[in-house]
Amino acid sequence: MYKFSAAIRIFLSGAWLSYIALFTWTQPASYVASKVLAPLTYMLFFTYLGMSATGRDTAQFYVVGNALQVAAINGIFGVTMTVGRERNEGTLIYLVGSPANRLVTFLGRAFFNILDGMLTVVLGFTWGVLLLGLDLSAANLPGLALTILVTTVSTCGLGLLLGSISLVALNVMFVNNTVFFLLLVFSGANLPPDRMPAWMQAISSGLPLTRGIRSARLLVSGGSLAEVWPLLVGELAVGLGYALVGFALFSWFEAQAKRRGTLEAF
Repeated sequence: MYKFSAAIRIFLSGAWLSYIALFTWTQPASYVASKVLAPLTYMLFFTYLGMSATGRDTAQFYVVGNALQVAAINGIFGVTMTVGRERNEGTLIYLVGSPANRLVTFLGRAFFNILDGMLTVVLGFTWGVLLLGLDLSAANLPGLALTILVTTVSTCGLGLLLGSISLVALNVMFVNNTVFFLLLVFSGANLPPDRMPAWMQAISSGLPLTRGIRSARLLVSGGSLAEVWPLLVGELAVGLGYALVGFALFSWFEAQAKRRGTLEAF
């Protein structure tokens, strides 16, 4: 019982401290802009771009897809920098030297980013209702809330993997931006997966967001939770798979850095 309570304490304290480390020096105005204005401009661009090609009756397709897509901003950029900046800020040696459980510490880096990512998605849907005519009158709101949670967790799993890679990557922002734009193409946010070539569909099926976006579209149209349950299970499995691979890489990079004496190389 003592070990369990200690693990929970380490998880929550580490999660909170790593989260505020990202935003504690950020002015409130810039934080609000990233949470409120960024999703708005992002959704306006892709929704109107899509409607110009396929017609105004397809607005809901793009609004829902891109409202979920903004979860990737927190999952990829937020979580990656939470993990990757340990080396840049010179704190990796203290993390490695602590007796804390590595898995608890690693997963804690994503916790508050999950909550923050969910808030961003909700704001995205809010903009969709207020400005883009998104109709949620027939939506299964409890199911949609669960979809937002699962999708955000899934993208944070990918962020943990990229965060591990950032411990050795020279230009992590290049990696982040590349993955983010690949998700724009392959996740189904702006291009229906059934219209993709077979090779693109194969890649799409192995990415976060794909099943979450499909689930959200079904729920907004009045679908039931039972109908989308397999999609949510698959989405969560994909995210957890990326997180486990990320933890394995993190452990491997730690072992290599200890062997080579490069923990302080940043």
